[in-house]
Amino acid sequence: MKLKSMSIARLTTLRDKVEAALKSRVTETRHDLEGRLAKLSQFGKAGGRGISLGMRRGSVAPKYHNPENPNETWAGRGLRPRWLVAAIKSGHKLEDFLIEGAPKARALKTRKGQKAGKAAARKSSKPRKLARKAKAARTSATLGRAQASKAATQAEATA
Repeated sequence: MKLKSMSIARLTTLRDKVEAALKSRVTETRHDLEGRLAKLSQFGKAGGRGISLGMRRGSVAPKYHNPENPNETWAGRGLRPRWLVAAIKSGHKLEDFLIEGAPKARALKTRKGQKAGKAAARKSSKPRKLARKAKAARTSATLGRAQASKAATQAEATA
């Protein structure tokens, strides 16, 4: 097309056709992408494993309450509320604010015995040093054989 030789009327109609074609392409692409996104979001919900980390867990019954204002409660999840932090700083214990009948806070289960055993095994550096020495010996033996065979082939070539 020779745009310079076209009349203004033809150029404006051409521009209108190009804009219409662009709009239709954009809407088709948008609908296609929205359909794909809908399929992906359904896949994540159906499997149960597609739950993102940002999604909320279910609501939990409160375990702690403010004795001064019973409307202020805390379920034990997330950051401690300001009233509880202030009360703990003033000398109260967390157990003082437990709601009667609410499930008690579970103690954190630690596997110190298991971790300590693994850590004790890791602290000993002798097995690592022995393994390094053995590896170095294997590589040097391999290199020694390679150098010996190379020297033998050179001797045969010169003879």
